[in-house]
Amino acid sequence: MEIIGGNRALRGEIRVPGDKSISHRSIILGSIAEGRTEIYNFLNSEDTIATIDCFRKMGVSIEVEDDKVVVEGRGLKGLNSPDSILACKNSGTTMRLMSGILVGQDFSTTLVGDDSLNNRPMNRIITPLRKMGGNIEGLDNEYPPLKISPVQKLNSIYYEMPVASAQVKSAILLASLFADGKTIVKEKALSRDHTERMLKTFGVDIYKSNELIYLNPPSELRGRNLYIPGDFSSASFFIVAALILEGSQIVIKDVGLNETRIGLIDILKKMGGNIEISNVNTLNNEPVGDILVKYSKLKGIDIKGDEIGTFIDEVPILAVASAFAEGTTAIRNASELKYKESDRIKVMTNEMRKMGVAIEELKDGMIIQGNSSLKSTKLESHNDHRIAMALSIAALKANGTSYLSNHECINISFPTFFDILLENIV
Repeated sequence: MEIIGGNRALRGEIRVPGDKSISHRSIILGSIAEGRTEIYNFLNSEDTIATIDCFRKMGVSIEVEDDKVVVEGRGLKGLNSPDSILACKNSGTTMRLMSGILVGQDFSTTLVGDDSLNNRPMNRIITPLRKMGGNIEGLDNEYPPLKISPVQKLNSIYYEMPVASAQVKSAILLASLFADGKTIVKEKALSRDHTERMLKTFGVDIYKSNELIYLNPPSELRGRNLYIPGDFSSASFFIVAALILEGSQIVIKDVGLNETRIGLIDILKKMGGNIEISNVNTLNNEPVGDILVKYSKLKGIDIKGDEIGTFIDEVPILAVASAFAEGTTAIRNASELKYKESDRIKVMTNEMRKMGVAIEELKDGMIIQGNSSLKSTKLESHNDHRIAMALSIAALKANGTSYLSNHECINISFPTFFDILLENIV
């Protein structure tokens, strides 16, 4: 795909699709609830459709019409044994969260991914699910396909999270719905809490005290009407674009503002970004509001510590912002990036070097020298949707036309990304 750089600005009022993390969870919990769940502003993407297809194979009626989805829940123990393997495609969320549901069922299942997902380690969910009594096996005890067999009973667990991971935490909490007794999860560092918020929406007794999350298994979940806020991770590309493209000013409407997701805003403000939030309200236990962003002269800062967990998916686009900040930006404690759809540390380092950015790869992050004047070049997405979108924003600042290969991978999370970009670039 061609991306034309030069003196361009981003202007207007935009909306981004529904949050991917919340969309997945709405299908998962709606499927095991009693009664109907109606979902509005659902993200209709390759990843979320993978989750829908898996539950359809287990007998759940799910109707999709644009961004509205209707799920006829079958209850905690109402799923049917699938006739074939459950294909998670490229969706790590589907595989990890569904593993938590499936270890509590009375039938066997096999979860498989595409080539990329099958090379992503799953031992971090295998270990705690086995401690709960779950029967789950992977290749070399680590990689998909994951084979799950029924057990007589799951046990409750006290589990200290070794790293901040919303997917691992969610797998444990979902398995605890089928366990005997109260489960407690200890978080040393903050990670996304969409699962906890949605479980509460569906009527589960779940609460947090300091670092500890407590869940008492319910007798049932009840179907709900849900509105999915705009995906902050999707909004982040437009936030950074507006900050670095001179003359830009945008408003992004109805974006999810969950505090475990919007750490990027705090970082960009520390860098000098002009960002304002307004019209905040709460829907289904999730805060939602509007974000106003204006072009700003950024400065480099040091970024490290537990706060990384609140913007781990936004590090690629943060690296792009850092290339245009005055001075040096250091990003550390982000080793989790090595285990995404690609090794995002290595990939962003290599691709940004092609554009002339002075960037150093660290084992857990990167160091970026700012005020870069980028050159147009051939860029590779590495089949990673967030890499593709981050590089597209960087290419807007390059001199000339850049070429991005395999841009179609954005369909995993944001199929309308280029449409919205082209409609608002001037």
